[in-house]
Amino acid sequence: MSAPATLTDIPTLEVRHLRTHFDTRNGVLRAVDDVSFAVPRGRILGLVGESGSGKSVTGFSIMGLVDPPGHIAGGEILFQGRELTRMRPAELRQLQGNRIAMIFQDPMMTLNPVMRIDAQMIEAVRAHSKASHKQARELARDTLGMMGIPSPDERLLAYPHQLSGGMRQRVAIATAMLHRPDLIIADEPTTALDVTIQAQILSEVQTLARQHGTALIWITHDLSVVAGLADEVAVMYAGRIVEQGPVDDVLDHPLHPYTAGLIASLPSLNQRGQRLRQIPGMTPDLAALPPGCAFAARCPRASTVCGAAPAISTPAPLRQVRCFHPGQVAVSLEPA
Repeated sequence: MSAPATLTDIPTLEVRHLRTHFDTRNGVLRAVDDVSFAVPRGRILGLVGESGSGKSVTGFSIMGLVDPPGHIAGGEILFQGRELTRMRPAELRQLQGNRIAMIFQDPMMTLNPVMRIDAQMIEAVRAHSKASHKQARELARDTLGMMGIPSPDERLLAYPHQLSGGMRQRVAIATAMLHRPDLIIADEPTTALDVTIQAQILSEVQTLARQHGTALIWITHDLSVVAGLADEVAVMYAGRIVEQGPVDDVLDHPLHPYTAGLIASLPSLNQRGQRLRQIPGMTPDLAALPPGCAFAARCPRASTVCGAAPAISTPAPLRQVRCFHPGQVAVSLEPA
């Protein structure tokens, strides 16, 4: 008889066959359609894809932040073995911002423009703990310092509008990290930052995941960020994960033609003076997806069999792909 699973054996997050739909005048928009993945303690999953692929809606679904006309139409979201979609709102609020945190692309989705930074961070600390005002302020100051923010005592006395855009984003990230959450969902939080600040934040986030066992989902369209940050990568297209596996394996030898197209379109892989390579065509309308493979109309490998919907297969160890014609393509992310 096998021993019962302990909390450390259970993935911090497990998403099973998640479906998030939006009811529109033009029909049902399947923003997330049969998405499954798991993120263990201390591991980082990069969730990548073009705009409109469903990656941000996946993050909002996990956080319970999908508003009408959107709704979770099926599947399970398990946080440390607990099913989030069936939790009472009060239970879910106890986890949000405490054990589960989200970092948004726009820091003003986190920061109140008419409150000082210290008031906002102290309020965030005391909402989920019995810390005194002094203890909460010290934690806020230390967390700002951890994010490499200079003169944290001065920053605490500032209002959001008195900070640069990059500084506001770093404060928003620090706020999400206040309780050392077990799971962080980051929705392209460093897109607007210069590369030096971005690299510093990525390093701090990576350290947090390793030292505190935090599971992290990093949502981005930037493959170079994923290459240096993530342990695994899941590539989304038209609401579905089309390829998943260890980050080095996927980026060096993509199996799905969409993944190969994304990597080939990177400027660093194009010769100077030549036109950038790109994936032909446009992403399909999620409210009117074609039958079969959603990528078939743009795919160089498409055949008649692609008129049916491909199932997920495992053509190599630790690799998953949703394609009838998977094939390894050797790619280097190093500049030429």
